[in-house]
Amino acid sequence: MLKRNLLITATLTALSFNASVFAQDKDFPSKPFRVFVPFTAGSGSDTSARFYGERLAKQFGQTALVENKPGASGIIAVQALLALPADGHAILLASNSPISVNPVSIKNLPYNPMTDLTPLAGLSRNMNVWVVNGNSKLNSLKDVVEYAKNNPNKPLSLANYSAGYRLAGEWFSSMANVKFNHISYKGGAQIYTDLMGDQLDIGIADLGGAASLIKAGKLKAIAVSGEKRHPDFPNVPNFIDSGFPDYVNYAWTSFYVKAGTPEAIKKKLIDALVKIRDSKEGADFTTSTGSDRMPFFGDSMQKFQQDELERFTRIAKMAGMQAE
Repeated sequence: MLKRNLLITATLTALSFNASVFAQDKDFPSKPFRVFVPFTAGSGSDTSARFYGERLAKQFGQTALVENKPGASGIIAVQALLALPADGHAILLASNSPISVNPVSIKNLPYNPMTDLTPLAGLSRNMNVWVVNGNSKLNSLKDVVEYAKNNPNKPLSLANYSAGYRLAGEWFSSMANVKFNHISYKGGAQIYTDLMGDQLDIGIADLGGAASLIKAGKLKAIAVSGEKRHPDFPNVPNFIDSGFPDYVNYAWTSFYVKAGTPEAIKKKLIDALVKIRDSKEGADFTTSTGSDRMPFFGDSMQKFQQDELERFTRIAKMAGMQAE
């Protein structure tokens, strides 16, 4: 009798739970979306969040409020998401920094991107560009490598403005077996100024940010880090063309929810975001920002970010970089 009662109780509990989940899914969304962005208003990520938020709201018949939470390498925005229920109404737009770089570069990180966050859909990816002064004698990666090997006691200065770009520089350094004097800046603008003033040899930057100076001839692009050449700069080789077939590196963005969000709700959000991303309007928007479409979602996005994290961990260990 006791076993029978326990079985009935367990069955009723399971039915109640399934009914609750079904009701939750059926009623979703039941309130406005909150979209957290780890950058300031007017930034590229902010523009993307508003583009997707507006169309997400239209699909679901709810409003979407974009909330900018800049600072601390994205930690503030991540914590804002994690402080809320895992019900799909709070979404984070995150770049590779808080997902794949912070775990390598920041000591005692207050979250685990692989277990605390669940990816929905990748949005876009931007290739990096290596730039020099417009009048520099360095015209290619071959020139860079030759100089570095012929002048081991006078390493070229290689500037970056994020831990991700520093890791990208260290990766190439290891691959080409050359050394650089790595210098970290707070932003790309000062790197461009110092390059044009002959205070630096090379800078690693976002192609979109450096594009106008490259077109004006004030900076010279010697390589881009994409799988293919950039359509706006067809004469600039990528690292593959330059003899480094394994070097492909992007800065990327993706949407996330808090881990534990019901699968049915997560699927609804993934389907909606992928529909927006892959529409003609979405494709045109991505192209207008100088980016490529990020082709992953759900499990494939999880696999991609795991691979990225493992790659950066190997690079940091190889370079002797310590989390700070």
